[in-house]
Amino acid sequence: MKKIFKILGILVAIFLVILISVPFFLESKIDAIVQNYADENLNAKLSFDDVNLSLISSFPQAKVSVKGLKIETLAPFEDETLALAKNISFEMPLAELFNDANEPLTVNEIIADELLLTLKTNASGNVNYDIVKPSEVTEGNSEANAFSFDIEHYEINKGALTYIDEGTNTNVYVTEINHTGNGIFSGGTSELDTESEANITLSIDNIEYLSNNSIKLDALIDLDLEQSKYTFKENKGFINQLPIEFQGYIQQVEKGQNIDLTFKNPESSFKSFLAIIPKTYAKNIENVNTTGDFTLNGKIKGLVSDETIPTLDFKINSNNASFKYPDLPKKVDNIIIDASVINTTGNLDDTYIDINTLNFKIDQDVFRSEAHIKNLTKNIYVDANLDGVLNLANLTKAYPVELENELSGILKGKLNTAFDMNAIETNAYQRIKNTGNVSIENFIFSSEDIVNPLQINIANLSFNPGTVTLQKFDALTGESDISATGTINNLLGFLLSDKKLTGNFNVFSNKFKVADFMVEDEAAASTSNKTTSKGTSLKIPEFLDATITAKANTVVYDNLNLKNVTGKLLIRNQIANLADMTTDVFNGKLGLSGNISTAEDKPKFDMVLAINQFDIAQSFEELEMLKAIAPIAKVLQGKLTSSITLNGLLDESFSPDLSTIAGNALAELATINISESQSKILQGLDSKLDFIDFSKLDLKDLKTRLSFNNGQVDVKPFTINYKDIPIEISGSHSFSNTVNYNLTLQVPAKYLGSDVNRLIGKINDTEVNKISIPVTANVTGTFASPNVSTDLTSGVKNLTAQLVEIQKQKLIDKGTDKVSGLLDNILGGKDKTPTIDSTKVDSTKTNPKNNVKEGVKNILGGILKNRKKDKDSTKN
Repeated sequence: MKKIFKILGILVAIFLVILISVPFFLESKIDAIVQNYADENLNAKLSFDDVNLSLISSFPQAKVSVKGLKIETLAPFEDETLALAKNISFEMPLAELFNDANEPLTVNEIIADELLLTLKTNASGNVNYDIVKPSEVTEGNSEANAFSFDIEHYEINKGALTYIDEGTNTNVYVTEINHTGNGIFSGGTSELDTESEANITLSIDNIEYLSNNSIKLDALIDLDLEQSKYTFKENKGFINQLPIEFQGYIQQVEKGQNIDLTFKNPESSFKSFLAIIPKTYAKNIENVNTTGDFTLNGKIKGLVSDETIPTLDFKINSNNASFKYPDLPKKVDNIIIDASVINTTGNLDDTYIDINTLNFKIDQDVFRSEAHIKNLTKNIYVDANLDGVLNLANLTKAYPVELENELSGILKGKLNTAFDMNAIETNAYQRIKNTGNVSIENFIFSSEDIVNPLQINIANLSFNPGTVTLQKFDALTGESDISATGTINNLLGFLLSDKKLTGNFNVFSNKFKVADFMVEDEAAASTSNKTTSKGTSLKIPEFLDATITAKANTVVYDNLNLKNVTGKLLIRNQIANLADMTTDVFNGKLGLSGNISTAEDKPKFDMVLAINQFDIAQSFEELEMLKAIAPIAKVLQGKLTSSITLNGLLDESFSPDLSTIAGNALAELATINISESQSKILQGLDSKLDFIDFSKLDLKDLKTRLSFNNGQVDVKPFTINYKDIPIEISGSHSFSNTVNYNLTLQVPAKYLGSDVNRLIGKINDTEVNKISIPVTANVTGTFASPNVSTDLTSGVKNLTAQLVEIQKQKLIDKGTDKVSGLLDNILGGKDKTPTIDSTKVDSTKTNPKNNVKEGVKNILGGILKNRKKDKDSTKN
């Protein structure tokens, strides 16, 4: 007995060694078989990370696992992934492993984990899944494929399927696919028992018909492999929680698939209808109280081919139904539904939807509607009638829909509309037929395109073919109020597609705050009551394409309060063009024209400002831009008239970014007073030029030109007057307040002190009384801390020397021509910086030497004696 057990033990050990060692010798064979199969049968690139063979875990079967399987397609879908699987395992009889590499390998079970399939049809009709090469079997050569399938069981675990048809703009996404099947696929007929569940999303032409709906199917299928016919016997499926029973068959034929299926819901409770709605919106319907019936039945019959679809006849009916969620206060009752989806020809374009009746009641509000929709796959045509009243606040009180913003307001309407989508997209208004009226009261509208909620107190719309007339509109948002009338050209295009809201409007506002209508800056506080998401900067709403004739009593822009604003705005592509815009501000008038654009990351502007009779002190105190262009103007009290052309960028608060503005200005001043004490520059000049009282400068009707760019302001030369002293000013300053100005004063000699005046008196010549000299002053540094320098001292010195020389010539009584020449030089401006004449007196022609000497002594003595007199005495 011991020998028997010993022999058995040895045999078991040998068997185990064989089971463990065989895979190492056979894995390369499996790898070759898989790769050969792909090369011979697929127009695609197949790759995998690893192939493993196990004999122990599946004994007496062999199990082959392929990890990281990937199939990539060729042109015109080059290098795109058709299939990707984390792991695919095949079970087969152990004896199959000892077949020759060219012999077929029988597979009994397939299990695919995380299999992802992406199926595509491009706009030209090419498909990415047609990857199997045509079979080439010649006479006498019936070599079989490397695999043959005699499947008893298969599984797909956590799979996903994506189908994209670019031609029809159809997208299908099936996720969380779990599917199992048991049956025998060999032989003429057999039976397959399957269980399936998944989530499905379906959209056609950007309209979503299914949104992550849960589907389940338990199906018993008769397989007639010889006829390629699959008959559904006992079948029950679920769409969300709506049960569906169906029967019939699908048969593969040469041109496509023949389908003959009927289906119905086995229950007639209205709760079945709620079950169709995606769980995200329907929530838990188990405890919902319902009354009334609901029936769903349909037929699908015909050929699925490249040219045809089966005929369709789906019907949905409900009569006098109601529902109430236990945790919501409102009930929806008097529900009547009569709808159908029909196609009688098999032509896809002949499919249409009839909603003959869709009525319901919430509280005392009754809503009635019907709609007929055709051409679903091409140019959708809609003919609808709406009639009723809706308290929008009751929608969330009767149905557990989660909205980003709470609804409120009373909607009333009686409207018939008929249109096709192409007419909306191309603005073919003659094909858009609207008649009726719609009004809404006390409606709150929130959107990412506006900063604050828009409270519409009342809006009355009259629908006419091609246009919608806004008969009355009163609304509030933020601190602003709006009243408007006008016409809207494409309301349906705005509501049903991505078209912009176009129209012409007359708008009045008692107070209009610009910031209330712009998209919020990303720095806005999280506690703000604004409804927009984070944005980059203030924006003109992108959906607006309108002409607005506006009038407002007060417009608040930044820190400015503009009064009596009138003008026209043309808004398109986030650009606002201003025309004939006028307003009262700073006790004067302002006219604006130009544009503001927020289409790019940084908003920009290009404007012409016509300023008339601005209060200088007020405008230069409150308007940063004027303060930067001419900061010294703050010391002026009076009126400013100017024309300013400028462009640049706007900052996050929609104010000009001073470092970017460029332009030019022509300004005319009508001043009354100058506040010298407010300007360090005027104080500095006053200390250097004591003969001028800068508070009494004559600036009336002063005109000056300046230009600015890159933060620098260049002032063209202009002249002002102080009594009989003309002063020419030119130079530049920066927005950071650095200055570089030059002043040239033509100063009559009488202002240059008693010394000069005494010389003039002794010369006693009318021409000498006309003498003036140029005095220059240079201002550098900053407006707050200027550096002022002049050449007054040297100028007076040179003039004194000239006058002494003139007096000398007169004393010798022989220098009439010389005196005239010296006067011509001074009066004629031939020598702007007079110098002493070095001409020597001819002693042979001048006898009265003592008179000359005494005269010069008297002159120089008088000058030296009066040098130290007080400056004020020179003004007498």
